[in-house]
Amino acid sequence: MSGMLREERLRSHRLSAPAASVAAAAEHMLATQAQEFWGGRWALASRTRGAPRLSDVDAAFDRGEVVRSWTMRGTIHAIPPRDLAWVLSLTAERQARSAAPVRRAEGIDDSVLAGVEAATRAALTGGNRLTRKQLAEVWEAAGHSTAKQRGYHLLVAMSLRGVICQGPVVAREAGPSREQYLVLAEEWIGESVSPADPLAEMFARFIASHGPAGPRDFSWWSGLPLRDAREAAVAASDRLIQIAEEPEPLYVAAGARPRRSAAAPEVLALPPFEEYYLSYADRTVPCAPEFLAAIGPSLNGIVRPILVARGEIVGVWTHSVAVGRHADDPVPDLFAPGAASDEEVGAALDRYRAFITG
Repeated sequence: MSGMLREERLRSHRLSAPAASVAAAAEHMLATQAQEFWGGRWALASRTRGAPRLSDVDAAFDRGEVVRSWTMRGTIHAIPPRDLAWVLSLTAERQARSAAPVRRAEGIDDSVLAGVEAATRAALTGGNRLTRKQLAEVWEAAGHSTAKQRGYHLLVAMSLRGVICQGPVVAREAGPSREQYLVLAEEWIGESVSPADPLAEMFARFIASHGPAGPRDFSWWSGLPLRDAREAAVAASDRLIQIAEEPEPLYVAAGARPRRSAAAPEVLALPPFEEYYLSYADRTVPCAPEFLAAIGPSLNGIVRPILVARGEIVGVWTHSVAVGRHADDPVPDLFAPGAASDEEVGAALDRYRAFITG
C-alpha cells in the first residue's frame, strides 16, 4: 500500500508529472509551503518542466503570477494571487485567534490594527511597494512601535486581513534574494475568484495536489478542524474518488490525472518544509519512522531538506544561500547506504545547484 501511495502522491505533487510553468505548478498546488523563501521557490521549480532557474521563478513573482502570505497554520505559503482572498476567508480568523495571546501581550488591539491599516494603505496606495524594513518605518512614524516581535505580528495581522501580500522580489547583489516587496493586495491582485463553496474547493484542490489523502491530512495541512474536513469531503464528493475506507478514508481526484513524465528523475533533492513530506497526518508513508526525527519538525520548528528516491525519503541535505556560498556544493547525508546511488544523489543536487545559481 505504501508503495502505491508514494507513486500516486509523486504524481499528484507534480514531482513525477511536472507542470508546464511555474504559475501552473503554483495553481495546481494551491498553497505551497514557503516560509524559507528559497525553499518555496525550489519547491515550485521542482514541479515545473524544463528545469527553471531561480531567476525564472522570481520572474513569476515579479509578474504577479504568484504571491506569498500567511495562508494557513500561521506560516507562509506561495499561492496564486487569485486564490488568496477566498483561502483567507477560511483560515484567517483561526490564525488570528491563535495569535491573540501574543497580540494582547504586545498591546495590539483593534484600535492599533485600524491605525496600522490606515498607515499601510496610505503608504502603499498608488502602486507603491516597500520592503519590510521600510514598512516598519512607516508604522513607527505613525506612532506604532515595531520593537522586538511587535513588528512581525503587525505584519502578519495586515496579511491576514488581506491588506498586504508579498509580491515582487527584492534584488540582492551576489546571491539569492531573501525578501519580497510588500504591496497593497487589492492593487497588486488583478483578479480574485470566489468559489461557491470555498471549503469544498479547498478540499478538492488539496486532494488533487496531495492525494491519495484524507480528512485528517487536510485538517493538519489547512489548520481547520477535523469536523470541517469531513464535511468538506462530503461537499466535494463529486470531484473525488474514494480508494480506501480503513483506517481512514483516502481520496484521489476524479477525472484526468497528471501524466507521468518519462524524463522525471527518480531521485530528488527537495526543499525544507517540503509538501510531499509535511502535509500529512501520517508521515511514515514516505519516510521510515526511525528517520522522522532527523527531518523534523524539530523543537524549533525546522524541517530539513530531503532526498527522495523513488518516492521514499532516504536522506537529508544541507546548503547555504548566504552571499558567496550559494554556489558551493550541497552536502548529502543518506540515512542508509545503497538507498540511492552516488550518481543519482549527485545529479539531484546538481539540479538544485543549477537552479539556485541561475
